[in-house]
Amino acid sequence: MSYLKQTFSGVCAGILISIGGSVFLACDNKYVGAVMFTVALLCICLKGFSLYTGRIGFIVETHDKEYFSGLTLGLLGNAIGTAGCGYAIRLALPKLAETAQTLCTGKLEQTFLQTLIRGIFCGVLMYLAVSIYKEKNNVIGIIFCIPVFILAGFEHSIADLFYFAASGIVSLKAFGFIWTVILGNSIGAVILPLLMMNFKKGK
Repeated sequence: MSYLKQTFSGVCAGILISIGGSVFLACDNKYVGAVMFTVALLCICLKGFSLYTGRIGFIVETHDKEYFSGLTLGLLGNAIGTAGCGYAIRLALPKLAETAQTLCTGKLEQTFLQTLIRGIFCGVLMYLAVSIYKEKNNVIGIIFCIPVFILAGFEHSIADLFYFAASGIVSLKAFGFIWTVILGNSIGAVILPLLMMNFKKGK
């Protein structure tokens, strides 16, 4: 896949995450919102788009230069897609922007360690959701793992990119928050595959 296609694939995934984030913001009932958010990852997996949090865990198995390049370009595309959609939502749906602002203000009150740990647990669930889909050709992992990470209060970096774009909050603290979540998601996503790899070696 060319560099441009990898980036565009990431943009597509960012757009879908933004749609999932929008419906979550629009739902008064957080349980309904968490379930409806699954439309994002379902469509991303079924269409094969490049979502950083869905791909980073597989770097344990495929850690060549091409895969790393795809991850980087995919993340760039994710950021472009969520930034554009966040700005559009802020213009078209001011009420959602207000909700996003309240949500993001609360996120910025978290400590570095709190944010990192929340990102790690989300990374574990994202890896499970995508790996179950790939290995079993079954969406059950997506249907359950996504609402679980949302309702538990874990942090998803690409969704957070959308929320901050929709909120209009731009600051160094917000920038640091996003990179902390990306780090947490990355650590969490590789925990299970690393443990399983060592288990198989030991066995």
